[in-house]
Amino acid sequence: MPDGPTRAREALAGAGYAAGWAVVGKLPPAVVARVFDAGADLATRRGGPGVQRLRANLARVRPDAAPAELDDLVRRGMRSYARYWREAFALPSLEPGALHRAMHPHVHGIDASLEALRAGRGVLYALPHAGNWDVAGVYMVGELARLGLEPAITTVVQRLRPESLFRRFLDYRRSLGFEVVPADDPRSAHRALTARLRAGGVVCLIADRDLSGTGVDVRFLGAPARLPAGPARLARLTGAALHPAYPVFAGAAWGVHVGPEIPVDGAAAVSGPGSAVVKATQALADAFGELIAHRPEDWHMLQPIPGGPG
Repeated sequence: MPDGPTRAREALAGAGYAAGWAVVGKLPPAVVARVFDAGADLATRRGGPGVQRLRANLARVRPDAAPAELDDLVRRGMRSYARYWREAFALPSLEPGALHRAMHPHVHGIDASLEALRAGRGVLYALPHAGNWDVAGVYMVGELARLGLEPAITTVVQRLRPESLFRRFLDYRRSLGFEVVPADDPRSAHRALTARLRAGGVVCLIADRDLSGTGVDVRFLGAPARLPAGPARLARLTGAALHPAYPVFAGAAWGVHVGPEIPVDGAAAVSGPGSAVVKATQALADAFGELIAHRPEDWHMLQPIPGGPG
């Protein structure tokens, strides 16, 4: 059970998020943007642990960047991260059709996965922490409706504390048309994910950071890392098409870059160094590296990469 100071911090965090959802959507967007940008710039100047970790991670993307170039990239990265949060607070009040229309011109590489869905095959999009993945999910719900398919996607969320904050996040994502399952109930999560994929639906999983301790050791952005095995395992189990996807900001709008399908050999061994899951997870790491390099400031990795240096 959390101690007194921890409970106090959790209560304060819950109150802060509640205030954000209650207030941000009612203020002029330009005012909100200035406030969040100023907060991001202040955090960058202070250079706390999250900012230092972001800098180290971005240095893996741009190993040849001069210090001033890396400074600018970190500043833009923190502003991008702040934009995600200000949009998260306002998103429930926005009209999904308008989001879809704004994002559509900036969606690239999605056709192959849509063809798979038309053919009745499930699709699993594996994403890094990037851009506004919630808006990307709203866009996908709209695409499913356009195809005459069930307008819903399934995703997994990590449990947050306090419980009231976790419930708010569940309600928030469910209001966007997402089926959301908690990661701390792995059996229920597995059932929901496999059912969605076997029914020819869409699953979206954040997959640039393994939190289970049971992931796959890979090379990622030129260094050792450990990525979750879940996307490749689910694709192998269900026959779903596994695609890397990278949400980005596109001016005042949003976009996403979807990579080619990553093959997962159903006839290969399930485990071991040369297994289908290991090969597919390494291919996913390679694809993430290429996608992140396209627009690194939208990669919101303010935490250590498990299995990596430092």
